[in-house]
Amino acid sequence: MPDAPSPSSSSPPRAGALGVLKTYLGPLKWQVIALATLLLTGTGLNLLLPQLLRRFVDNAKLGSGADVGLLARLAGLYIALAVGVQLLTAGATYVGARVGWTATNRLRADLMRHMLSLDMREHKERTPGEMIERIDGDVTALSNFFSQFAVRVFGAALLLLGAVVMFYLTDWRVGVGITLFVAVTLIAMNRVRKIGVEPTRLERESSAQLFGYVEERLSGLDDVRALGAGEHHLRGFLRVQREFFRRSTFSWRRRAVVWQLSMILFAAGYVGILGAAVGLYAAGAITLGTAFLLYQYMSMVEEPIDQLTQQLQDLQKAGAGLARVGELLALRSELTEGTRDLPDGPLDLRFEHVSFSYAPEDPGVRPVLHDISFHLPAGQTVGLLGRTGSGKTTLTRLVSRLYDPTEGSVKLGGVDTRDVRLHSLRTGVAVVTQDVQLFQASVRDNLSFFDDSVPDTEVEAALREVGLGRWLARLEDGVRTPLPTGSLSAGQAQLLAFARVLLRDPAVIILDEPSSRLDPATETQLTQAMTRLLAGRTAIVIAHRLETVARADRILVLGDGRVLEDGPRAALARDGHSHYAALLRAGTEELEEGVLA
Repeated sequence: MPDAPSPSSSSPPRAGALGVLKTYLGPLKWQVIALATLLLTGTGLNLLLPQLLRRFVDNAKLGSGADVGLLARLAGLYIALAVGVQLLTAGATYVGARVGWTATNRLRADLMRHMLSLDMREHKERTPGEMIERIDGDVTALSNFFSQFAVRVFGAALLLLGAVVMFYLTDWRVGVGITLFVAVTLIAMNRVRKIGVEPTRLERESSAQLFGYVEERLSGLDDVRALGAGEHHLRGFLRVQREFFRRSTFSWRRRAVVWQLSMILFAAGYVGILGAAVGLYAAGAITLGTAFLLYQYMSMVEEPIDQLTQQLQDLQKAGAGLARVGELLALRSELTEGTRDLPDGPLDLRFEHVSFSYAPEDPGVRPVLHDISFHLPAGQTVGLLGRTGSGKTTLTRLVSRLYDPTEGSVKLGGVDTRDVRLHSLRTGVAVVTQDVQLFQASVRDNLSFFDDSVPDTEVEAALREVGLGRWLARLEDGVRTPLPTGSLSAGQAQLLAFARVLLRDPAVIILDEPSSRLDPATETQLTQAMTRLLAGRTAIVIAHRLETVARADRILVLGDGRVLEDGPRAALARDGHSHYAALLRAGTEELEEGVLA
């Protein structure tokens, strides 16, 4: 199947299958035209085959007076056309699958881009497993639908229409009866189709919950094992799995109603057409070949309706997938897109009366930050200290604009972050957390985030700059060496994260407790890399260990979401009454225990 193309610039599809078809099949119009040509030609040949068969039967009925040469020519032509129909059908299937998968790959890319554009509130409300199921599982259901929709539905509709016309050309009375039969069948199936949509939606929802449950338990597997909670989580898994199984079987039974109704109706239809053919033949109104032709065209009516029946079941799945995809596309980030770029060069950081709450609409939830104001000059580093829950990480999230302040403003280089284009802000502000995300890819891909335009020489220079030169020299294929997950120590992973930042060359760097889990020797190496990384850049360093901020220009101490202290590090260290001086006297241990006045 084709590779997923780059995210499209198309607007989100309108609700319903037709809206999605127009949005994602519209750009593929030439391939759709080619598909329609294959289907039309194949359908025309398919409708011609029973005519040849009628002539063959009527001539063969003559017995010894039959024209053997004509029979041979009819048989040869029938075989040739039958082979042609199969080739055209195979071509239509290939083109249809290519069109369908290309369209849904674009939809999957658009969904991924849309999900990444959402603010953190939406991501906090949904587990990664649930989001994966929405982007992959729901779209896969649509892929199956789109990749077969044109061939099975459009082709079936053409064949059905052609067969009904041939009935009229053969005998108008039979044509009227078949028309009524087809109308009743399609109306009945369309009505019963709707009963499967909601159960299928609940099935997809249950599948997402199952994925979310598994993802959460796997991510916390070490804790589950250490606490002996495996049996408890296994029971929970069985409970979620049981609910998924119950909803799946119930959904299948509802969707099967369409198929069961089709069988009953066509049993009656075949009885009717055979009765009509026998009656007309007995009355001398039609030949034996024509009677056989009526049966053949009835099978051509059954085949497309059977295809439509199967596709209606896929449409039920697609309808549920469309609803859930539509819910995701309907989500809107609360972070509005700005129009300005960050200024070039080092940037100063200013908080002006900033307050923030994760649930501002709920007055019962206390704000995390209260009236925060401070100024960090360009090119300086501030050490951010405070007990757990004091608001340190939240403050840095406002700088990188994962959230917007509830009140007040955050300014970089004199520009309110809400006025800055998100791409410019993400490029100019880099964040390194204590939990470094590594990928099962090469070293260079881990550092460049799969950007092929970054030269290997720049990647190598960044690794040497953070002190990983010897480690790089030991790699068999250099920066092209695969980096299996879990192959690095915590210190090496942090250094790789530093190298990532060096490649981006941002104006502002945020380090969130980079040395909290390191031994003293590794922390010394990390501190040296930090010194090189932060040189000439504006930086915020969150630390539990005072050694981590020993070279900071300023110190900002938070307590209960408020600024307890802000000033030059050297001056605060000399002031015996400052919080920072008290922490220096008490030592790192008390800071880690959260002892703050």
